Amino acid sequence: MMPTVSIDPSLKTRQSGRMRLFAQHRQSLLRALVRTTALSVPLICAILNGPGTGLAQQRPSPPSSTPAANMPPLAQPANPGLSPLSPNLMPFSNGLATPTTSRLRLMAVFGPQSRKAVTSDLNWNIFEDRPNSDGSYKLLLQSTDPLPQIELPKGDYIIHVSYGLASSTRRISLNGDEVTEAISLNAGALKVTSMIGDSPIAPNRTMISIFVPDRGNAEGKLVASNVKAGDILRLPEGSYHIVSTYLDTSASAQTSVTSASTTSNATNSIVEADAKVQIGKLTQAILRHRVALITLKLVNANGAEALANTSFTVLTPGGDVLREMIGAFPSLPLAEGEYVAIARRDGKTFQRNFNVVGGHDADIEVLSK
Repeated sequence: MMPTVSIDPSLKTRQSGRMRLFAQHRQSLLRALVRTTALSVPLICAILNGPGTGLAQQRPSPPSSTPAANMPPLAQPANPGLSPLSPNLMPFSNGLATPTTSRLRLMAVFGPQSRKAVTSDLNWNIFEDRPNSDGSYKLLLQSTDPLPQIELPKGDYIIHVSYGLASSTRRISLNGDEVTEAISLNAGALKVTSMIGDSPIAPNRTMISIFVPDRGNAEGKLVASNVKAGDILRLPEGSYHIVSTYLDTSASAQTSVTSASTTSNATNSIVEADAKVQIGKLTQAILRHRVALITLKLVNANGAEALANTSFTVLTPGGDVLREMIGAFPSLPLAEGEYVAIARRDGKTFQRNFNVVGGHDADIEVLSK
């Protein structure tokens, strides 16, 4: 049943009388205003519009209830009072936006008590903290940024960071908060410089190997080989044994029977040293080779022209063969010490003992008589 609305008749009569009185007053006032040119038209219109209207105002039209033909329908959210702040935020029934990811900030520092950050040469790997059937872990992300910032879903992860041959691993759990992880590296650096006297040796003239001593064996474990002089190695903190071998860069054009190592162009000039790498510090090791370049000649007299088609053999005083070469004046680097040179030509053999002084290159003449 529709509700009933009652109207008081006396109220209607009083309202009609007031309207007639206002109409008479408006006509008198209008005749007076027409004679007054200073009044503006808008004010006249306002009076004609009746009581309570004031200046005319434009009312906004209500929006059409029919959508435009090219407007796709909008999906209504489950909770109209909640809108996601970003694609990573999901609405929940309690009216709060809870992130499904965490922002992870990573940094590496030198040592557990240090605030000194590692600013270069870092490699980050992030794995799922859940092994595969073969026992391996799925690699998710890699970065070489010294201070990476990564967005990850909530969960458990394994963080691995390497600094050269030094590394560290940490397990973390992300629960939606912003997390900063500072991972300590017990690492430093080692720089090896090789010299002859006061002159540095070109990097291609030496071969450097780095070992970790083990149970009294200085060369217990090889950790780096074919290191060039001047290279900076990033290593875990600890003691190391360094072996620098001088190389004969011209050996490829000569015949080598025996050498000081398995490398064909290695010479018998080998220098060894021990070094200690400290956390967050660069250790510099200088290895000085006492070596000289020796040129062999078979001559008929001192200062005479070298005879071609000569075969030479260089031995230690104990009779160990160091090198065999063919030519009029072949050369080779030799460590400081005593040697024996044997020259063979036309079925004849000639011999001479000689000394090598480090840093002093020399011609060794073998007399053919």
